[in-house]
Amino acid sequence: MPDSTVTIKGVKEGLLITLTPEEEWLSVTSDLAARIDGKSAFYAGAHVLLDVGTRPVRKDELGTVKALLERRGMTLFAVSSESETTIESATALDLRANHSAPVPASPSPAQVDALPFNPEEDGTLGVMIRRTLRSGRLVRSQGHVVIFGDVNAGAEIIAQGDVIVWGRLRGNVHAGCEGDDTAVVCALDMVPTQLRIANYIAVSPTDKRHKPKPEIALIRDNRIIVDAWGG
Repeated sequence: MPDSTVTIKGVKEGLLITLTPEEEWLSVTSDLAARIDGKSAFYAGAHVLLDVGTRPVRKDELGTVKALLERRGMTLFAVSSESETTIESATALDLRANHSAPVPASPSPAQVDALPFNPEEDGTLGVMIRRTLRSGRLVRSQGHVVIFGDVNAGAEIIAQGDVIVWGRLRGNVHAGCEGDDTAVVCALDMVPTQLRIANYIAVSPTDKRHKPKPEIALIRDNRIIVDAWGG
């Protein structure tokens, strides 16, 4: 699939999906579906701003894209276009309509798609956040996630790689979200509401005797186990 047909970037409000105005509409929408399906777990739950540039998009065509996204757990909330036809179609579908697309902003605490760090030439891209994630915050990464702070209950992290929390982990975490069962989750205090690695799920037991200690969660014998982190 040509990279220029569909581009997806993280912005302050969610995901900005840009569709090229040059290619045939059915071809572009097919490419969009294939692009999302290739990383379905990563994109699930995302709020989408769609930019179609100068292309005039009819109401039925825009409705098809809206349904395409909804079937994949995504929500189209706004459309950006230079075409009055597209703006009218968006308004008819009760979508927010803009005449110009926003420049992708620096990732906000609410949602992070890619804040890269690459400490080695052959390293893996990831996200590093120097703050506590409060309830309602969502972090997404196509690599690893490192949090210098706590992850409060109600916050969520979804990563294709590992998740490391230099603090207390109480929210929801999904490491290896694309099926990588070698991914791990580490925290100085491991008490997540829900913990997922690849396709495995675990919840923290209620234990009033819990004492904070560094732990690592990983897949062993087809289940998630939690062990001491760092010996």
